[in-house]
Amino acid sequence: MALYAKIAAMKRILIVKTTSMGDVIHALPVVEDILQHFPDAHIDWLVEASFADIPRLHPRVAQVFTVAVRRWRKQWWRRQTWREIAAVKQAVAAQPYDLVLDLQGLVKSAVMATWARGPRHGYDKHSIREPLASRFYQYRYAISYRQHAVVRMRTLAARALGYAVPQNKPAYGLAGLGQHAPAEAFLALHATSRDSKLWPEEHWVALGQHYARQGLHMWLPWASDSEKARAERVAALVSQAQVPQALVLPKLSLQQLASQMPQVRFAVGVDTGLSHLAAALDIPIVAIYTDTEPAFTGVAGGRVATAVNLGGKGQVPAVATVIAEVSAMVR
Repeated sequence: MALYAKIAAMKRILIVKTTSMGDVIHALPVVEDILQHFPDAHIDWLVEASFADIPRLHPRVAQVFTVAVRRWRKQWWRRQTWREIAAVKQAVAAQPYDLVLDLQGLVKSAVMATWARGPRHGYDKHSIREPLASRFYQYRYAISYRQHAVVRMRTLAARALGYAVPQNKPAYGLAGLGQHAPAEAFLALHATSRDSKLWPEEHWVALGQHYARQGLHMWLPWASDSEKARAERVAALVSQAQVPQALVLPKLSLQQLASQMPQVRFAVGVDTGLSHLAAALDIPIVAIYTDTEPAFTGVAGGRVATAVNLGGKGQVPAVATVIAEVSAMVR
């Protein structure tokens, strides 16, 4: 009873999950699980600055602390770097926490978890890639690698907070983010971090032509100049088929794009954070993998829309296969 009373009184929780975009999105269901059991919980988040818009999308994440580890490593000798680190440490330590939850499981995240005032919870040394990280936690949990990252993080949170490990599909908490009239369009998430993860441009063209004949616009977002050039090439070739219904979107911030994405009927994407975001926004998605295996880190569908992962390392899913999967999920 004493333990239950202690857990029931928890109100302030800090989540440490810094990178990368897809991984940060995978952590969002933890927020929903916690709120289901502790509706009045105050949840803060520590994250890499370049991915800070992800926890900010969730209406119940109160404060987002940002770090710039990637930049700091390149400029560690500069006084400004150490001032920035000191400022973040001071901000994180300003209020005590009832629980500090390191969902990252790396030495860097474990060290950052020590900046907070509160008991630290994380994976044990057999459950993470960097076993040394477990030494920074007061409470450690054995959680199998042989499951999806979303399941691992939801399990860690459940063990740390003392509620039953969820068995249902994840809820990301982003429902209703975009309030727009539906468009006759689909999202083509063609850009990713490595060329080896790309789907051939001619495949995107064939996909765009197929759905253009059905009256669906192909929306192509982009972030860099090279991504914009690829989107323009694909759009131009789709237009040559006398069905000019491919649209290169203007450059949008992550939050702007997230507000627009729910308009589409479905999405097709490569191994990119935006594919994970589509799933989090309850958009039906077919995710294409050509250089990585999706078993444990692939797109994880929520409670409303279906997510399908195709391919794997050294595989290039065919256009017809993608179309068949879309047809099965969008009727």
